[in-house]
Amino acid sequence: MLDQITPLILTYNEAPNIGRTLAQLTWANDIVVVDSFSDDSTTDIVSGFQQARVYQRVFDNHRDQWNFGLNDTDIKSPWVLALDADYVLTDEIVSELRGLDGDQAINGYRADFIYCLNGQRLRSGIYPSVTVLYRRQCAHYLQDGHTHRIHVKGQIAQLRQKILHDDRKSLNRWYLSQLKYAELETQKLFQTRKEDLSFRDRVRTWRVVAPIAVLLHCLVIRGGVLDGWRGFLYAFQRSLAEMMLSLNLLAHTIGKTEKRETGERFAELVDGNKTQHKGDF
Repeated sequence: MLDQITPLILTYNEAPNIGRTLAQLTWANDIVVVDSFSDDSTTDIVSGFQQARVYQRVFDNHRDQWNFGLNDTDIKSPWVLALDADYVLTDEIVSELRGLDGDQAINGYRADFIYCLNGQRLRSGIYPSVTVLYRRQCAHYLQDGHTHRIHVKGQIAQLRQKILHDDRKSLNRWYLSQLKYAELETQKLFQTRKEDLSFRDRVRTWRVVAPIAVLLHCLVIRGGVLDGWRGFLYAFQRSLAEMMLSLNLLAHTIGKTEKRETGERFAELVDGNKTQHKGDF
């Protein structure tokens, strides 16, 4: 089925990652890369792969960027393999994709991930499953907090093999990204009805619980202590990301409270003035 699949990748300053990702896609007849005007060597690296086509679009949000890649880049194949620039296919999952029979009852396939730090696989990774392969005509993207969510009409099956998630960008780049993500996730949590939130997001709304819970989950329950210093680094990163979100949630809550209290004091002052004027009259 490989000849029916077009890999679709979004990039922005992904020079540390994109070459490894593309190296595992040499089986593809066509690869589409949507770049957000990278100012590193990302597009130069992509140009070294003959079957890759690059489109550049100013980034506004993940939903519109993915939908542009899906609908406006002249993809001809019936199936699309949507990959972040740090998703690396193993030989095993390529073999599984090759063996898919294009079952007409299935319109998408979901994959699990193995999180890596500089190429070393971690047992403690908590990266969620993602629908990465889908029929082009049955899919579109929705915005979901700081990222996106694919909506596929019809049945979605699970791939047996896992994809490597191996982001080798700098820690400073990761930190700056998390600051932006925390702001967007805060908006999502406050704008979504509590009953519509996932269990994970409900835990996040408890403010102080999530950072501690994630740290313990990665190190103890997932066995991160057995991954050595990389395991501790990963656990601290995930805990810090949740701490950033908790800080944003607390700041938002305090801000709303202060605005409400200010409004109440103003209303009391206005009512007091009205009462005084009535007495004077």
